This record gives sequence, C-alpha cells and structure tokens, in this order.
Amino acid sequence: MAQTIEGGPRCVDAVAYTDFTDDLKEFDIPTLVVHGDDDQVVPIGATGRKSTEIIADAELKVYEGGSHGIAMVSDDKERFNKDLIEFLRR
Repeated sequence: MAQTIEGGPRCVDAVAYTDFTDDLKEFDIPTLVVHGDDDQVVPIGATGRKSTEIIADAELKVYEGGSHGIAMVSDDKERFNKDLIEFLRR
C-alpha cells in the first residue's frame, strides 16, 4: 500500500499541495491546455484557467460539461484527439 500524506496517496497529495507556478513560467513553446468545465476532481478555475494565464503562449480549450480525464471519456476523446492534432499542425 502506498504511503500517504494527510490520508491520501502520496502522488495525489504531491500534486494537490505543490505550487507549479515557477515551472509553468518556464514553458517556452506553444501550449494547449484542455479542460472540462465540470471537472469535479481538478477544478478548472484553480488549474486549467490559472495555468493558461501563467504560460506565456498557452491556449485554453474548454469542453462544456467535460469531466475529469476527458481524453479517455467516450464522448470527448474524439474531440480531444481532433483538437490536439489541429494544435500540433500549427
């Protein structure tokens, strides 16, 4: 069993309690941030929107009604793949 910090798995706690602001400021390539606006695990305001504000050349695609793990959700994965390929072609 994984060791825990404050009752949760270490990896979850590490992501939840680590400030990645300085890392995001170092991004120097165009970045696509894709986020569902109904993500109950990782809220869009605290992550997707904030990351897009910090990364110099970032584009945010919001999937209305999208939940956590949209790249794997049957209703959203085709759209995600299409959006990703379109972004990479630019």
